[in-house]
Amino acid sequence: MSKFNSNRWTTDNIDDYFQTDHLKDDLKRRSVRGGIIVVAAQGVKFSVQTGGTLALAHFLVREDFGLVAMVTAVVNFVALFKDLGLSTATIQRDKITHEQISTLFWANFGISILVSLVMVGLAPLVAWFYAEPQLFWIMVALASSFIFSGLGVQHAALLKRQMCFSALAKAEIVSILFSVGIGIGAAWVGAGYWALVLWKISQAVSYGILLWGLCSWRPGRLTWAPGTRSMLTFGGSVTGFSVFNFLSRNLDNILIGKVWGAGELGLYTMAYRLLLLPIQQLNAPVTSVALPALSRLQNEPQKYCRYYYKAIGLITMIGMPIVSFLFVSADKVILIFLGDKWADVVILFRCLMPAAFIGTFNVATGWTFLSLGQTERLFRWGVCSSIANAIIFAASVQHGVVTLALAYSLTRPLFLIAVTLYSFQGTPLSLRQLIQALSKPTLTSLFAALFIYGFNLLFQLSNMSLLLALGIDSVLFFIIYLGAWFFIPGGKSQLQELLNMKQAIESKSN
Repeated sequence: MSKFNSNRWTTDNIDDYFQTDHLKDDLKRRSVRGGIIVVAAQGVKFSVQTGGTLALAHFLVREDFGLVAMVTAVVNFVALFKDLGLSTATIQRDKITHEQISTLFWANFGISILVSLVMVGLAPLVAWFYAEPQLFWIMVALASSFIFSGLGVQHAALLKRQMCFSALAKAEIVSILFSVGIGIGAAWVGAGYWALVLWKISQAVSYGILLWGLCSWRPGRLTWAPGTRSMLTFGGSVTGFSVFNFLSRNLDNILIGKVWGAGELGLYTMAYRLLLLPIQQLNAPVTSVALPALSRLQNEPQKYCRYYYKAIGLITMIGMPIVSFLFVSADKVILIFLGDKWADVVILFRCLMPAAFIGTFNVATGWTFLSLGQTERLFRWGVCSSIANAIIFAASVQHGVVTLALAYSLTRPLFLIAVTLYSFQGTPLSLRQLIQALSKPTLTSLFAALFIYGFNLLFQLSNMSLLLALGIDSVLFFIIYLGAWFFIPGGKSQLQELLNMKQAIESKSN
């Protein structure tokens, strides 16, 4: 019997890291507890990183940030290959062995070294392209972080597989606090842009060390264990999708910058970044909990479907009202937090809102592909959707940034229907039940948004301060949104289920 429980994540029996039958006994409690932990940790990480950036802004000049930003796109692209999807393979697979994970560990380590060498090889090209000699040594220094990252990939995957989210949260928060301290200290003594570089490197090093301390599993010698090939194939398909998705999602920036210049690109990226911020703070943490849980239920169709629809209901109950509120109050939000010089962001912000509304649950199709091991289908979808996005961007960019934003946003429903039908093929999931899960949060969010829109039309509060007007909008939206749940069939019980998380955590039953 496994020795893992909610308060302990290490074990003297290494086989406990590979067994998952015990998780099904109280999967609901683990999922809810894990969701709360990762969302809270996400908030702490966001606050620390934002605070650290603001602190560094007092010591560094914008050229220091600019130099590191020049290599960020290259670093992020190369980083797609350091994992090769092998951590997801460890989490998803129903049965794994010590020999298999040892092989994946050495594969990750070897890939990390290769990625580091690629970074070093690209360093002179990046320095030449930007005509900034300093970028050479920045690239070389950052290359070392990939080696340390690779050493902890499988340890983190095993902890996620066992749903030990408290351990992972502690490792992430401690490493961020440590690295922010290193960065601020380096900036204080006059290290300049090296403070930002040391921040990134120290975070990778400290996180890797903490993972080894929290997870007592140690890799064995490199052997070709049975079943390893299928896990490598799984990871390769995940990486292939990530590459196409990365290129697709950055093509709009490239085209806007090329056709319309830095000014229009700055407005577009600011609008896009602000829209993604609340979604990322929710979807990424929930996915880290939902994927291991769904993987454990892949052979139990009824429980799988029940968990899937409830997870979607949860993220949309929180995400949809946030996006809807931002749509109707976009002008106030932008002017308060960014100032008058960013007023032109408002129209782009609203044009991208339909995509953001759908974005509150578009991770759910990825849950299906990954938890059921359909990564080859995920890769094929990535190729097709990337080509379609490229056509949309290329056809619309000539007509202006607003047109591109609208074209992208208004085509998302078609993409959603297509990927949902494709991902549900051969699974117990159905489009009808998905619509049922989405109907209540959709209706209540849109109703609250329409109410606030009508309220602002009827009562012109132009003489009121923006901050006070935004506060009134927020309170009214919250009251109307919650009230709407009590008037739709089944809404009260579903809302009560969300509000009774404490009871679900304390419950021992699934």
